[in-house]
Amino acid sequence: MVSGIRARTAAAAALAMAAVLAGGGLWLHALLRANLLDNTTGRAELAARKVAAQLDNRTLPPGGRLPVPESGVDLVLVQDAAGRTVASTGDPKLTPDLAGAPRPDPGADSRSAVLPPARPGGERRAVVVVEAPGAHTVYAMTVLGDVDDATGAVAIGLLAGAPPLIGFAAALAWWVTGRALRPVSAIRSELAAVTASELDRRVPDPGGADEIARLARTVNDTLDRLERSDARQRQFTADASHELRNPLAAVRSRLEVVLAMDRPDRESVAAALADTERLQAIAADLLLLARLDGGPASAPRSEPVDLALLAAEDAARRGSPRIALRLDARAPVPASGDPARLERALANLVDNALRYARAEVVVRAAEHDGWAVLEVTDDGPGIPEADRDRVFERFVRLDADRSRAGGGTGLGLAIAREIARAHGGDVRALPAPAGGARLVLRIP
Repeated sequence: MVSGIRARTAAAAALAMAAVLAGGGLWLHALLRANLLDNTTGRAELAARKVAAQLDNRTLPPGGRLPVPESGVDLVLVQDAAGRTVASTGDPKLTPDLAGAPRPDPGADSRSAVLPPARPGGERRAVVVVEAPGAHTVYAMTVLGDVDDATGAVAIGLLAGAPPLIGFAAALAWWVTGRALRPVSAIRSELAAVTASELDRRVPDPGGADEIARLARTVNDTLDRLERSDARQRQFTADASHELRNPLAAVRSRLEVVLAMDRPDRESVAAALADTERLQAIAADLLLLARLDGGPASAPRSEPVDLALLAAEDAARRGSPRIALRLDARAPVPASGDPARLERALANLVDNALRYARAEVVVRAAEHDGWAVLEVTDDGPGIPEADRDRVFERFVRLDADRSRAGGGTGLGLAIAREIARAHGGDVRALPAPAGGARLVLRIP
């Protein structure tokens, strides 16, 4: 991948340099050519006007022999209205063909043009035509050999210098890109070495604040989350195995005792059935958590639901529990979600509160700042501040012996939190004003 990027970058740099050289070379060639041609025609026009001034003053040299101009003009000649040469800087008999020279436009007294070679292999000529007194016309001509040689030399120089410059641009881009992407190769090789048994490996951070440094930090953050997720998964598997092992061992031992009896007693069978029901509850909770972990495919259905009504129905189903259960819901609390799952979350929060309360559990339903809130408060020992986040982890018990005795699986609060998050909300553990624990579930 890195080599491909380097090759594409080098090719792009080479093409860019070629385009710059082509555009700049053409502009320089045209500019130089225009400047040289302007200078040449300017000198020719000056020489022609000097001769025209002599015609006006009637001071042409006798014999029609004009002096050779000192400004590099090759030929100056004067023709009359009939087209006969009356004066020239050269031999009048050897007058070149100027038939293609344009006449000045109406209202103008001069005009310049570039004539093609008079013969194959010849040179182009710059001609300036000036109207003079007495219906005479003055022609000043300069052969453009020097101009063509100068522009040709510049063109050859540009063509000869272009390949090295293009190669240099490509090599420089290749080198710079290689240095810039060197950390990417290290990141790729280190990331390829990460396996399920080596999730603690991290890619090298090149430092700085450029895109590659941010990529390295993002990859390391992703690996951190992956490692934490793997650790949680391993811990969850170990906890689930531990939780299932004890009831299975109890069921097996009780059934073995029953089989050894001549007449099985109902107490042993009832105890085995209770352990079986506990296993069934753990399996159901694990299945629900697996569904909640399933991502978008397991998103809860959405329909109107009244949290106050859910709380009232839950309290009515419990009858007269050992601990007083009081409902505080003064008005309907509308929300949108899956009634069955929200009912399960509330039941888990109430079960947890009843397990630890001394005398009373209060369930409140209210609407606050755009959130539908269910609050379950008990007067038990409360939850230490350091454990208020950990209590929602799976198979976590702050009082393991009493939880198992009370029939808890250690998954109730974890399930409640996952249900709330699936609805776009959350569950938090807060201290109760008069002591005890306060669990607050809120959803939009």
